Amino acid sequence: MSAMDVPGQDMPRRDAVSPPTADTAARAKAPARTWISWVALAMMTTSSVASLRAAPTMAVYGLACVFLYLLPALVFLLPTSLVSAELASGWKGGVYNWVSLGISKPMGFLAIWCQFAMTIFYYPSLLGFVASTLAYVFNPALASSGLWTAAVIIVVYWSGVWVSSRGTKGVAGLASGGLIIGTLIPGVVLVTLGIVFLGQGNPSAAPMTADNIFPVWAGLSSLVLIVNNFLSYSGMEMNAVHVSSLKNPAKEFPKAILLATVMVLLIFILPALAISWIVPADELSLTAGVMQAFDAVFANFGAQWLTPIAGIMLVTASLGGMLTWLAGPSKGLLLISRQEGYLPPFLQRLNKNGVQQNILVVQGIVTTLIGLMYALIPSVSSAYWVFSVITTQVYLIMYLLMFAAAIRLRRKYPDHPRGYRAPLLVSMCGVGFAASLAAVLVGFVPPSQFGGGNAGLYFAIVAGGALGLGLLVPYLFYRMRKPSWKMADASESEEVTPA
Repeated sequence: MSAMDVPGQDMPRRDAVSPPTADTAARAKAPARTWISWVALAMMTTSSVASLRAAPTMAVYGLACVFLYLLPALVFLLPTSLVSAELASGWKGGVYNWVSLGISKPMGFLAIWCQFAMTIFYYPSLLGFVASTLAYVFNPALASSGLWTAAVIIVVYWSGVWVSSRGTKGVAGLASGGLIIGTLIPGVVLVTLGIVFLGQGNPSAAPMTADNIFPVWAGLSSLVLIVNNFLSYSGMEMNAVHVSSLKNPAKEFPKAILLATVMVLLIFILPALAISWIVPADELSLTAGVMQAFDAVFANFGAQWLTPIAGIMLVTASLGGMLTWLAGPSKGLLLISRQEGYLPPFLQRLNKNGVQQNILVVQGIVTTLIGLMYALIPSVSSAYWVFSVITTQVYLIMYLLMFAAAIRLRRKYPDHPRGYRAPLLVSMCGVGFAASLAAVLVGFVPPSQFGGGNAGLYFAIVAGGALGLGLLVPYLFYRMRKPSWKMADASESEEVTPA
């Protein structure tokens, strides 16, 4: 400890050192502040957002997928990133605290509930992708089997619950490694071989002319698939909590977001284009499209034996992401519920490893029932899309609340300390809110790709899933809450930061 650390002393003396006070002792023991670079933050953001899973969804549009990725990036990704950065640098506690202070505690509960509830439909859609990918490791014909897809969803999910309930550490490392192993390497290979494929004189399956830059307008349903891109860009509010770890947030955070946005767009757009070059749109499966492309391009180069290896790499990334999400949002919901009594005691109990096992089990029962629908819905691609839309709808409710809360917090607490102040916050919140609301409404319209299906049944499933799970269930929990449901420990009430 230097002389400047002890008031009233010009230099340290060995024979007359005052006993350290509790404050100075605490400061002496406190670890030095750890800063992260804006490049590191950009990589963290990219790893949590970018994925190859959405590539087949946009590959059906060919060259127009560039426009369909850029549009939501401008009206959703950018506002979400900058607005959540200001909220995270000014108020701890994540989306629950932001919405509670900006609007009300009940709305804060709704926000954290939607952040958790969207995972109920996220897992079936994610594991549907895992099932179709694994099919190419064993038997490609299984990719279109609803029974195979349902079995993989149920087995893999409950295996994940077992791993999470044991309090296993190192899951974050698996997810980080998944970015390189299951996203960057396969993505680079796919794009590189796709370019070579075209360079050999093979025609592109999708036209790459200027006339195809924008999607063909065939009514509202022709643009419905863009809704799925909102979910592809979601999760930025979680990474915004790291803004306080930058030395100069005002200058470094915009640079981190710009770099992350460019990287995310490249990871999303280039593989989607590569798939559109190789696999005709009418043959493309929304769940197995990535593997279809790998299989086709490897066959062209006489290396089809690499297809199962690519499948295993993609599955690694997906499973790492699933394990990371499995415990995060449910843990945030648990801590808030123990403080405010939003959930019954049964759902608040922890196992011997301190894990919210009861929440995971109840969630697993619902996920199992949803997974069984894959075996009942004739088209696996249709089921995959329906669950992806429901996931997006529920999550967008949280974003609507976050944008509204950000405006109110700026007006109610204009002088509150913030490590970062988003430029044109009110305008960006307006754009983000309008885009999110439009995506919610458009999500109820069946996409043109599934025009032959029953529109009424599609609307009923999406509305029932999104509105029922996203609004009705948390309303019932809130109305039935009792004072005896509060179970917060002192350590939990100090700071809550939902993942």
